[in-house]
Amino acid sequence: MKRLARAALLAGATSVLGGLPASAQPHNVVIFVADGLRYESVTPDVAPTMSRIRREGVDFANSHSIYPTLTTANASAIATGHFLGDTGDYANVIYTGFPVAALAGSNVPFLENDAVLREVKAHFPDGYMGPTSLLCAAHEAGYGAAAVGKLGPTAIQTIGCLGHTIEIDDATGRPTTPDGSPSGAIPLNPAADYALELALGSKQVPFTPLPAALPNRAQQAWLAMATDEVVLPALALKRKPFALLFWSRDPDGTQHAQQDSLGSMAPGINGPTSKAAIANADANLASIMAELKDLGLDKTTDVFVTADHGFATIAKSVPDAYGNLPPATYPQGFVAIEVSNWLGAKLFDPDAGYQELDPMVGEHPARGNGIIGESADHPMAVVAADGGSDLIYTEGANARANAETIFDHLLVAPYVGGLFVNDALLKADPKGFAGALPMSAVRMIGSSNVPQPSIVIAFRSFEAKDCKLGPELCAVEIADTPLMTGQGMHGSTSRAETRNFMAAIGPDFKSHFVDRTPIGNTDIAPTLAHILGVDLTKGSPAAATLSGRVIAEALVGGKAPVVSRKMLSSPPAPNGFRTVIDEQLVGDTIYIDAAGMPGRVVGVKEK
Repeated sequence: MKRLARAALLAGATSVLGGLPASAQPHNVVIFVADGLRYESVTPDVAPTMSRIRREGVDFANSHSIYPTLTTANASAIATGHFLGDTGDYANVIYTGFPVAALAGSNVPFLENDAVLREVKAHFPDGYMGPTSLLCAAHEAGYGAAAVGKLGPTAIQTIGCLGHTIEIDDATGRPTTPDGSPSGAIPLNPAADYALELALGSKQVPFTPLPAALPNRAQQAWLAMATDEVVLPALALKRKPFALLFWSRDPDGTQHAQQDSLGSMAPGINGPTSKAAIANADANLASIMAELKDLGLDKTTDVFVTADHGFATIAKSVPDAYGNLPPATYPQGFVAIEVSNWLGAKLFDPDAGYQELDPMVGEHPARGNGIIGESADHPMAVVAADGGSDLIYTEGANARANAETIFDHLLVAPYVGGLFVNDALLKADPKGFAGALPMSAVRMIGSSNVPQPSIVIAFRSFEAKDCKLGPELCAVEIADTPLMTGQGMHGSTSRAETRNFMAAIGPDFKSHFVDRTPIGNTDIAPTLAHILGVDLTKGSPAAATLSGRVIAEALVGGKAPVVSRKMLSSPPAPNGFRTVIDEQLVGDTIYIDAAGMPGRVVGVKEK
């Protein structure tokens, strides 16, 4: 009874209405995102809850992240059912073309920040996250909607309807960040604040310094308890269908920072610390599943478990012909430094007040990002460093010529796995960009007016020498990051990163069913919108045509669709470099298995 009383407080302004009889209502939907969880790393001993859902519900054995395999990019796809060309969320770090006040005027912001997200959304109202999200559509239909979890991807779920749904993330109750800048925290109403304090002893999420080399237990336990003790009971009290998303920071954060094998590829992200992080996320899911049962909602709720992307172990050098790894040669910001050299221009750091850097004395960008030109105000090129992929933007009167100069150097760079060039540039000079595929091939061109990259680099990947766990668990990649060899990263085009864990269970899903049809993060929102009976095609023109599909074959009574395979290949560059995409299709919906130069990316086949 105490729990229900607290929930009544949280329901606050949204008075408890009678709603429809239970038999006439669509079922509730819960999305649980285990950030960075690989399909093959889920085992009964490490993740019993996820293993049970996969075994007793639907096992999505042919799962797919979207490229770039980065958190906010895939958060936008999970939220809306659209590819990045429509959402404008091309990567965790993008070039905005305007100074973001929340980050001291940087125009190359890291998007995992509520204040940044709100500012970018205000600047590009329909261009950034223009398509309707599942949670906003649920709210519009009069249903309950809530997003809880990791800073950044949680707010992305409700960025189009902030303040009308329940949003709890790392910034909740904290008006400023540790450095004193505004957090952009989405305020809860006073009743909700009181309910959280009554239930959990605090209305502030515990602060976890990042990166953390150990599982994020305290913060996630608080978020899971907030979900169990306050949010789910509040949604249940409305006696209407609801949509809830919980975004677990683990295992991603721990896989990035773990130190099980610093300087070595083995065990990399397959060690005991990463397994403990998977177990941490699994425990959060188990807690939510138990609360659904306690509230009598387990028989009327569909639970969809996914990961935003897979993962790989980091290398800071390319292995020799025998698979041995030379000493590290790729420091943080190496792409920005090289672009500055190639263009013979100055390098400025947008994350350090645009100060000019001198790489000759060992200076490098604070976060890997760089502004290249004679002055920071008039860039010739901009590099947004995103771990397993980097985005390069060229500007000004010589934008195309500068892009061609950069591209020519990238063709011979040993760290490059695949290259994608903006469609407009490629159309203007197909021969000059031979070796690359257009960005539209990975669906990074669409209705968004957020500045588009000129060139996207997918970094090289390979299998760790003597690793016996299989290609996806043994994958190692070059990464533009301050992290070290042996730690973890994602963002590139290997199958280790595009294959994410996905499973579902509930009244609308088949039982004990292995779905071998390709499915991706863009399919989640259309499928759950179908279950809820809400429309995702309302709103801006960007919302009109979904990228994903309803995964009917996994639903009760559904039949398997026709699946086809296709391999795209660019014309070879003069040195033989070419980018290929190995993809599967269900109708017009594409699923990228892997992409890049054959022999340079794990999972890319020669034919």
